[in-house]
Amino acid sequence: MLDSYTLNNLSETFPLLAQIDSPADLRDLDAEQLPALANELRDFLLQSLAKTGGHLASGLGSVEITIALHYLFNTPHDRLIWDVGHQCYPHKILTGRRDQMSGLRQKGGLSGFPKITESEYDHFGAGHSSTSISAALGMAIAAKSQGIERKTVAIIGDGGMTAGMAYEALNHGGAIDNDLLVILNDNEMSISPNVGAMSKYLSSIWSGKIYSSLRSGSKKVLKRIPSAWELAKRAEEHVKGMVTPGTLFEELGFSYCGHIDGHNLNDLLSLIHNLQQLSGPRMLHIVTRKGKGYPPAEEDACKFHGVGPFDPETGIVKSSSKAGMQSYTGIFSDWLVAKGQQDLKLHAVTPAMREGSGLVDFSQQIPQRYHDVGIAEQHALTLAAGMAREGLKPVVAIYSTFMQRAYDQFIHDVAIQNLDVTFAIDRAGIVGADGATHTGSFDTAYCRCIPGIIMMAPANGEDMYELLNTAYHYPGPALVRYPRDSVPQPDKINVNDRIEIGKALQVRQGKRTALLVFGSLFSIAQPIAEELDLSLVNMRFIKPLDEALINDLAEKHEHLITLEDSSIIGGAGSAVLEYLNQQGLSIPLLRLGLTDVFPSQGSREQVLEEYGLDAESLKQSIIAFTKAQEPVGFRES
Repeated sequence: MLDSYTLNNLSETFPLLAQIDSPADLRDLDAEQLPALANELRDFLLQSLAKTGGHLASGLGSVEITIALHYLFNTPHDRLIWDVGHQCYPHKILTGRRDQMSGLRQKGGLSGFPKITESEYDHFGAGHSSTSISAALGMAIAAKSQGIERKTVAIIGDGGMTAGMAYEALNHGGAIDNDLLVILNDNEMSISPNVGAMSKYLSSIWSGKIYSSLRSGSKKVLKRIPSAWELAKRAEEHVKGMVTPGTLFEELGFSYCGHIDGHNLNDLLSLIHNLQQLSGPRMLHIVTRKGKGYPPAEEDACKFHGVGPFDPETGIVKSSSKAGMQSYTGIFSDWLVAKGQQDLKLHAVTPAMREGSGLVDFSQQIPQRYHDVGIAEQHALTLAAGMAREGLKPVVAIYSTFMQRAYDQFIHDVAIQNLDVTFAIDRAGIVGADGATHTGSFDTAYCRCIPGIIMMAPANGEDMYELLNTAYHYPGPALVRYPRDSVPQPDKINVNDRIEIGKALQVRQGKRTALLVFGSLFSIAQPIAEELDLSLVNMRFIKPLDEALINDLAEKHEHLITLEDSSIIGGAGSAVLEYLNQQGLSIPLLRLGLTDVFPSQGSREQVLEEYGLDAESLKQSIIAFTKAQEPVGFRES
């Protein structure tokens, strides 16, 4: 909930917004009041996210289109499907969640994305890009099949249009006669030139009933005269192509309207009202500005795309970094630049995650070997495969959750051909505030079953450097998975040090029980091992396992425990269990990791506690397990 001061002064500070508890309240306003509401909504969003952080720039840019859609469409009966969800905060505020915004992206609070269990107005969950058109088309088909009179709208950004899935959906949607409106929110000016008066005028004509009727009637007549039909079709395409980028969408079967200023509510209301009267697949192309109305975000939309709490007066983000600490992503960034300067064959590839994956420095210092392919994970992997086939050394920097989208390419194009591609798998394990859609829980399970690869997980900064070097020099697919977390800055930085493939490191000899740790939870496990007198192993390699060490540990201990920041179903602990079974080694084994539920949102520490992976919970799990294995009547001396 918002603090009491804000609630008590809501009607005074935001007089129009205070009246809106649902879109029905919004539709009670006069159209002339909507620009003032947009200003209030933008200011409320700014003040709210200054406290919580979140995806600010996209939300500021989508204020007017959100108001227009809820004002004109009968939501929640009509369906609004948001792509990715970065721009959905104004939608949440207008659909009864205004007073919950102070809990945004926090444990027990609002999700940072559309979520069907959160509101009847969230018709489809999102978090990954380019799904909205497919989902909306499916809903439009369902409505038609069931005889339901319903409007369906997909809202997608120009970034989302870089993914092939969006065009697959357009290709299908344009071929069938379903009531679907796609709104292309072009907020980077990457598709269109500046909005002009002629374009606005023609858009108003093309969205109207007269043009639509003439167009449909002419088609019926001219199609009987093939040469005349072909001439008319070409003439229309040339006229529209001179002032709009809509020819492609028209060819795909969509009636195209645009591009127009997405911050002009009068134009939006008029055009969308016209488009409501039409049927079939339509596309409205609007141009908006990320960070609209907040100068710091307008000047640096990338910085304010996903931002932590900040001072709304200055735009200065409150620092959460600790002295002497460095993120795994930062260590990767340093390694990549150093290795790239050493080896001219190194090329860096990212699917639109330059900042998040730590590629800013590389892109600035070695731009000729930097490749941002857009939101196109499948293309990114096959592109890297092609590079590797011709002797380059590609490094693909990708989030674990986005690697899922290119699984076939990983197997078919990289692994089967045993190509030399290095994968830096960021955001592996628990991500935190972004919740289930961004969790990196599954990469261990879905990768370790693939023949010929190696997969590693660093326990600290020194490990990170050495494992990256090891992956880079391995002559086949190699993956290093690491979390969104920070560790003490490494003492040594050497881009040549490597680790023997499959070699673990035992760091402590204890009694009775051995704890095998895969990855970054090692820092939590180490003091527990000291307190309980456990043997402690930094496994480092998920595949291949250090089988010789596992044999030795099984021989010298009464229990084995595995610990990982990934799914225990199919995870590294399962790999150890499988090996023990194959060798006929009978020893009690406890697997600790992420259990068979999707994580809730919250801080990394809160979610680890939810899974029982915080220090106290781990200690109690280990004590309970070892006691349960004791013979009846056994007493510790």
